[in-house]
Amino acid sequence: MIGAHTDSPTLRVKPVSRKQGEGFIQVGVETYGGGLWHTCMISGLRLRQNCRPLLNIQLGFDRDLSLAGRVMVKDGEGQIVQKLVRIEKPILRIPTLAIHLDRQETFTFNKETQLFPIAGLVAAELNRTGDADKPGTSESSDNPHEALSEQFAPLKLASERHHPYIVELIAKEAGVPSSSIVDFELVLYDTQKACIGGLNDELIFSARLDNLGMSYCSVTALVDSVSSPTALDNERCIRLISLFDHEEIGSQTAQGADSNFLPAIIRRLSVLGPGNDEATAYEQSLATSFLVSADMAHSVNPNYASKYENDHKPEMNKGTVIKINANARYATNSPGVALIQEVARRQKVPLQLFVVRNDSSCGSTIGPMLAANLGTRTLDLGNPQLSMHSIRETGGVYDVGYGVRLFEGFFEHFGELEEKIFVD
Repeated sequence: MIGAHTDSPTLRVKPVSRKQGEGFIQVGVETYGGGLWHTCMISGLRLRQNCRPLLNIQLGFDRDLSLAGRVMVKDGEGQIVQKLVRIEKPILRIPTLAIHLDRQETFTFNKETQLFPIAGLVAAELNRTGDADKPGTSESSDNPHEALSEQFAPLKLASERHHPYIVELIAKEAGVPSSSIVDFELVLYDTQKACIGGLNDELIFSARLDNLGMSYCSVTALVDSVSSPTALDNERCIRLISLFDHEEIGSQTAQGADSNFLPAIIRRLSVLGPGNDEATAYEQSLATSFLVSADMAHSVNPNYASKYENDHKPEMNKGTVIKINANARYATNSPGVALIQEVARRQKVPLQLFVVRNDSSCGSTIGPMLAANLGTRTLDLGNPQLSMHSIRETGGVYDVGYGVRLFEGFFEHFGELEEKIFVD
């Protein structure tokens, strides 16, 4: 099995997002996960005329943001259905305060009051809609009998809780009238597309590499591992990937890795084989299974090399990183390292090792919680990247191929290799 997660830190539109201030239309948002929030707005470097950097600079420039997510709409038959939408046009921007107005030594801001995107100008919206939104033009009646005759709505309409024009754009993407929108879950995203960079096209500049990078490697490897018509002829194992949501906020949701989702799937699969004893098939399957927890790893950053343990500095484009932690923040152990190393040997792909410094905190993954819930052997690994949780991250082009080949080999050779590793 390979487990990964698909979510990334972001900003999510609040249930009531309609705001305005000082002539600007604004959108209320809340933070999701532990993001480097200043990167949602800024990057770059301001220099004095003598080329010495200002100490109180804000590191960046404002990003072109838009909306994507799930919309619940009522169709013509009265059914409420889900639509996935992505507005490709940049419509939002979180403006920073000019350095001339606040010369901070370190850039700080209030996430509740200073993180609201602007979506345009009130005056421009009034010009677009005419006088419809001006005071005194409402057509609502003061007659209580007429009010009671209107259809009861437990919540305000979407066009009242959110700016009407934003609701119109969402409805257009969903292919429905604005009045059909019941509710939505939308997040902000950077409209700048991923690209290949570096002097020799060896780098990937992209949003959400953590953890769509390892999700991509998992899906591609699973598909490639069964591309041959005879790939499963002698296979006695089930090849499975599980891509979870909500890892960035603790995984304790119905779609998260700490839920009953994966155990329930394995329990149902465990009784499929001929002659399996249903009473113990699940436990036997877990005892003979192996889980690879695939989550992006940290490449050494040349500007902060002292933050890394001297003998464990993963480099980009030099292979997937095995993550180890004595305090079980990662689930890796020696039998797992022996197994994955043999897979890598057969696939001719390099591997690297990573531990954090003793004086540094350590992140974690879905690996330890799944290992605890399932009791199955688990190993944590991931491809190296820079700027994890930034709105623009950096990865290695060749590491993607290494990851795919490693996972493909894991699926193809596990059944044979598992029998050769003995642990008392």
